[in-house]
Amino acid sequence: MSTSPRPSRGITRRSLLRSGSGLALGAGLAVGAGVAGATPAAATNGVGQTGAPLCQQPGDSASRVGLGSGDLAIPYYREHDNTWGYVFGDSFDSANTYLGSPVMLNQASYDPSGSPISFTWAMPDGRATQLFDYAHNADNGYGTESTRIPNDCIEFGGRTYLQYTSVVHGIGGDPLPAGEDGSLMSGVAYSDDHGRTWTDYPYHWAGQYQGVNQSMYGMWSFAGIDPDGWLYIFSKRWNGTHKNTADQGAIQLFRINPGDFRAGNFGAQQNWAYNGGWYWATDGTPPASLFGPGNNIGEFSVKRIGDRYCMSCFDVTDGAISTRSAARPDAVWSAPTPQIVGSNAWPPTHWGRPQVENLYGGYIHPGSAGPNSLTLIVSQWTAQGAYRVLQFDGITA
Repeated sequence: MSTSPRPSRGITRRSLLRSGSGLALGAGLAVGAGVAGATPAAATNGVGQTGAPLCQQPGDSASRVGLGSGDLAIPYYREHDNTWGYVFGDSFDSANTYLGSPVMLNQASYDPSGSPISFTWAMPDGRATQLFDYAHNADNGYGTESTRIPNDCIEFGGRTYLQYTSVVHGIGGDPLPAGEDGSLMSGVAYSDDHGRTWTDYPYHWAGQYQGVNQSMYGMWSFAGIDPDGWLYIFSKRWNGTHKNTADQGAIQLFRINPGDFRAGNFGAQQNWAYNGGWYWATDGTPPASLFGPGNNIGEFSVKRIGDRYCMSCFDVTDGAISTRSAARPDAVWSAPTPQIVGSNAWPPTHWGRPQVENLYGGYIHPGSAGPNSLTLIVSQWTAQGAYRVLQFDGITA
């Protein structure tokens, strides 16, 4: 990843204080309307597009199903009925009342040619509300957790799977000491009614506040089931707060038989390991990082698009969402290319790129037209003191 200096991004994800009605999320983030002195939000034209806002617009499709503002909007294919789901993180209704996290909106059909996404209904019963049954800032049986942030979602074999991170510290103005990730645990929840009700697998991957700081299983991306029959999964340290200075850009790869995954037999995974050469380890040898030490990485996404695998990463240090591609999950990946940037004035690799102030996220839509025409869902803080997501199309991985 690039280590070029960049102008200050001003505010970062979950670092704003929102005043008004609602409940506090962790330490330092309150729900409500308005932010004093917030950096003006802008999605400015770089190479022909500004990003289509998918929420926080009066009367838009998100508000019609109960969501006023939210971030992430992680897209996944609902294979049981050929529709699409979008999983949001911390979300609010049009009155700035906190809805929770995660929240799911759905789309009846998706047009990969670049038409703006329009939401049709929300889970669980048509209106946006929190999917999981848990309390914020409470001990739900695992230790006190502030919120649960979704990282990716996939459906296969009639079951929907959502991987998430339970966060303790680092949300909002809550400081996170250097070298700490602030997480409680990571888990996988599943739904056998296509997102209406959810059950947690009993096994969880411990985070810092369960004794495993910097776990490489903090954040996952489901790359999908390859034609070879394996489910490929990429994972990394939790850094959704963008404050984990020990992240270093490490990303690992493992694979598992879809049947074992469904059964919760996670110990059956095979790890992409290195010992003088790369190989699939079946003896518990841990995966090796795919890339050398680099910048801190926040949200990331890996999907098989056409005949290539495409990866997007929010590079916290570079202030850009970059992409890579490879012929296979376990093949050599291309160098990162900045695609959507916080500032297109500096460094030179950002010149002419679409600019979105206070950006993060950057999820690859699995229905993208092709590896040379990706749709990215980009998150942004706005001057109104809320989140929104923007749709960018025609991105070349």
